[in-house]
Amino acid sequence: MDKYIPPYDITEEMLEWTSEIMESLGKLSNVSDLEKLPRLRRVNRIKSIQSSLAIENNTLSLEQVTDVIDGKRVLGPQDDILAVQNAFAAYKILPSLDPFSLSDLKRAHGLMMRGLMKEAGQWRSGAVGVINERGKVIHVAPPYDMVNDLTKQLFDWLKTSKTHMLIRSSVFHYEFEFIHPFADGNGRTGRLWQTALLASWKPIFEWIPIESIIKDNQEEYYRAISLSTTEGKSNRFILFMLGVMQKAVGGLARDAHNHQRHISNQIKALMSVIESYPMSALELMDKLGLKSRPTFRKNYLQPALEAGLIGMTDPDNPTNRNQRYFKK
Repeated sequence: MDKYIPPYDITEEMLEWTSEIMESLGKLSNVSDLEKLPRLRRVNRIKSIQSSLAIENNTLSLEQVTDVIDGKRVLGPQDDILAVQNAFAAYKILPSLDPFSLSDLKRAHGLMMRGLMKEAGQWRSGAVGVINERGKVIHVAPPYDMVNDLTKQLFDWLKTSKTHMLIRSSVFHYEFEFIHPFADGNGRTGRLWQTALLASWKPIFEWIPIESIIKDNQEEYYRAISLSTTEGKSNRFILFMLGVMQKAVGGLARDAHNHQRHISNQIKALMSVIESYPMSALELMDKLGLKSRPTFRKNYLQPALEAGLIGMTDPDNPTNRNQRYFKK
């Protein structure tokens, strides 16, 4: 078999998009470290999971996905609930994944599809295709006996290519969907892997919910895949993904600034005295020099909880008299 080289052309339009995204990323350097914005990171992670699964017809809402991740009981299809749990586990190991490793790809897919299919983490053993949101087949994948060689050669290209990561990750995303190496779960795994590639280049991409922008433009997403397949190169898909990334990066900058503005002086005061070990409300009030419990709850405790900066030892029973609070 000849060496597999993904067909695409780098155009002026792609370079312009890349330049704009780099400029937007530069603006993010003025935003405080996302480690100080745990609620924003958490919200964006949940957006990524819910959006990517919704593209695959998962029926759970953003609120339900949040509850599943929080360990709360949710009424819904068991496979949809399991898919959320699996996706959360897969995204959680993003920092430890080597996006240039085939074995890590299989590991992530195995985690993503655990309990949902028999061949989780294994190459497919039959024919598959890509179906759009209307149920129309828009691509028939290569024969299953070509999957191992095609995927290996794609990863070989990925490792050695000098193409800018914004473009390279988009080429990979398209080619991965073209090969469709697994019997199921290729869409959610391909989106996860593009995020892994981008995060290996710029760690902030771990918290940029690209998947939510794709979901909002789902019909265009499938059209870009279809047109790229028809034209025999991934240009259309690359341009689509660059536009998605620009919107996602810009959205993170706005969200981060808005989030920072809502962190009041009272929250800052509370964060200066709370510890990582559980503390009672009375202990915290004493450290802050406060006498009024209602004032403490309204101006300090509740805003910090809503911001995701502190946690409760018994979150299912917020009014528990033995409730304790700790810094996340």
